Amino acid sequence: QVQLVESGGGSVQAGGSLRLSCTASGYTTSRYCMAWFRQAPGKEREGVAAIDRFVGTTYADSVKGRFTISKDNAKNTLFLQMNSLKPEETAMYYCAAGASTYCAPSLSATRYAYWGQGAQVTVSS
Repeated sequence: QVQLVESGGGSVQAGGSLRLSCTASGYTTSRYCMAWFRQAPGKEREGVAAIDRFVGTTYADSVKGRFTISKDNAKNTLFLQMNSLKPEETAMYYCAAGASTYCAPSLSATRYAYWGQGAQVTVSS
């Protein structure tokens, strides 16, 4: 019923940029909190950025000033603009969507009910 599909992943050199997209179906992005998470090989999943229905945002300290989360509600799409990428940010990036209209942007994975399949981001030295 609810499907999240990420796109825009790929390989870049350190310092490069990528823009990830997450298109939702069976879901209205304007009503809920959404977020991006990432998981590097051998490491735990971590929250990267989150956004609420009113476009309030929160970011992991490690990406502040470099990443921007946004959404286009008309297209039911979530974005993550990633600039000045670092090799240690090589990971699978996941789009996540909440199921409650009462929320604040959160980097806790337990706050999200729906997940995309992931988009691989590889940053070379």
